[in-house]
Amino acid sequence: MLKKMGEAVARVARKVNETVESGSDTLDLAECKLVSFPTGIYKVLRNVSGQIHLITLANNELKSLTSKFMTTFSQLQDVPVEKLAAMPALRSINLRFNPLNAEVRVIAPPLIKFDMLMSPEGARAPLP
Repeated sequence: MLKKMGEAVARVARKVNETVESGSDTLDLAECKLVSFPTGIYKVLRNVSGQIHLITLANNELKSLTSKFMTTFSQLQDVPVEKLAAMPALRSINLRFNPLNAEVRVIAPPLIKFDMLMSPEGARAPLP
């Protein structure tokens, strides 16, 4: 069990390092056995978080995403509505102050069975 956990941590570290080193606009953390978004990643990504436009968290065991995730990655544009709709345990997702594309705004509400918090189109996050 500990060996598998160690392998999962190493996989996350490797993927985060690849994103930082390549300057990619994508962070792929699919299939990393995550139950939450690792807080240590925020420090590692602090210099590149603003350029990340796609985060893949597919096939994990996430229970929630914190407000820190939403404020750190406030530039996310595309939300996989179909995948969210297929998550029976999901109760709420906060996507306020993200520049969501129009398709997400139109398609999401009838498909999802949970609260999806969004800001009005064009709204900007308050300055810190």
